[in-house]
Amino acid sequence: MDVILRHDIPKLGKAGQAVKVAPGYARNYLLPKGLAEAASKENLARIEAELRRRVVAEAKEREECQVLATRLAEISVTIPRKAGEDDKLYGSVTNADIAKALEAEGVVIDRRKIVVEPAIKQLGVFSVSVALHAEITATVRVWVVRE
Repeated sequence: MDVILRHDIPKLGKAGQAVKVAPGYARNYLLPKGLAEAASKENLARIEAELRRRVVAEAKEREECQVLATRLAEISVTIPRKAGEDDKLYGSVTNADIAKALEAEGVVIDRRKIVVEPAIKQLGVFSVSVALHAEITATVRVWVVRE
């Protein structure tokens, strides 16, 4: 049976590609889950139009992430923490703390996109990466100071 894939499926093909599969696989798995549609000229034209719209949307998202990355490169945030005599923190600075400090600067970033490796457990200046997009990563300077 010929089907047109709506999503990338490993070992089968990419979205928008017409492939030949076993009728049972198409009828019982691909079609009910919305992973593919029966091959016809109308479906092929509609899926190609969707793919073009998706490519344009992804390009726009990538451009917005690039602009945000340049803005984040210019920002440095200061996080006050209690520390001992040897500049070790009581606790650590987490990605949620950095997200809150960035929000105070006017930049809203999901805390799960902030990568703090290794954990910040002392006073000082640190570079923290922010994964904005699969291809775009920004760096933010984080100043941890004594409270």
